[in-house]
Amino acid sequence: MQALYALHQSENPDLLKEEKFLNASTAQMYDLYLILIDLLVEIHAHAKDILERSQQKMLATESDKNPNLKFVNNPVLIKLSENELLQKELKKAKLNNWRLDSEYVVLLYNALLESDFYADYMASASTDFKQDRDFVIDFFTEIVAPNDKLYDYLEDYRLTWVDDLPVVNTTIVKRLGKLKPNSPESTILPKLYKDEEDRQFAKDLLLRTARNDEEYEAEILGNTPNWDQDRIAALDKILIKMALCEFLRFSSIPVKVTINEYLELSKEYSTPKSSIFVNGVLDRLVKKYKKDNRLNKAGRGLIE
Repeated sequence: MQALYALHQSENPDLLKEEKFLNASTAQMYDLYLILIDLLVEIHAHAKDILERSQQKMLATESDKNPNLKFVNNPVLIKLSENELLQKELKKAKLNNWRLDSEYVVLLYNALLESDFYADYMASASTDFKQDRDFVIDFFTEIVAPNDKLYDYLEDYRLTWVDDLPVVNTTIVKRLGKLKPNSPESTILPKLYKDEEDRQFAKDLLLRTARNDEEYEAEILGNTPNWDQDRIAALDKILIKMALCEFLRFSSIPVKVTINEYLELSKEYSTPKSSIFVNGVLDRLVKKYKKDNRLNKAGRGLIE
């Protein structure tokens, strides 16, 4: 959607450039995943550092000498901290965010200390891996994910990450939930794409929509007779064209799935009334395509 919108706005449209943008921004989603996992690692390291320094005080208190070690000994956080595969991925991507911007580590750790669920966790005498894992998930969902200052930092660092945050946050929670005491290091590091077909889909959707733009434009013009075409939001047109492309050139995607996806996108990114407009146009065109026997939802489509 972003790539097609950029094409639409450009005085000198360059499809190859937008394809490269698509590939780069998708790859950067994985970078976001890595640094958010690494944020948990660095917060854990910060807590250990505070603990070590407190024990070295000249006038150490009793609580300094005999601290509550439950957080620093959390097996899930230790598992993340000792994950060599994670460190290799971070090094390969040259992601060193929290060593350079440690203020966010401190900010989130202090927010954790003030939370009720942290107090409850530290006061609990039980040592159950599931409890430890649930605590880390609560920490991420209640402290890290909704933090406004972290959100602003990520937005400033890489603009496309704002759109990626919901799916990345959800994936992190799911991956944390799968961790077990004997889980391999790869458990916390999912593949960016399910398979090669998954990777190819994004490229195909971009190319097929762009290359058939005039056809889809004509379909929209012919099915919005009561609308002033100049007043139809550019983004609405792009979403409708993407949906038409899926209808006609992606035989394996069910019509209802396509409609639901683009209605959600219109609600998220376009005008308040866009979803009603998009739904009306798509519903009208689906009926037309069914009548004309153009909805061939079997086999594999080709780029035209």
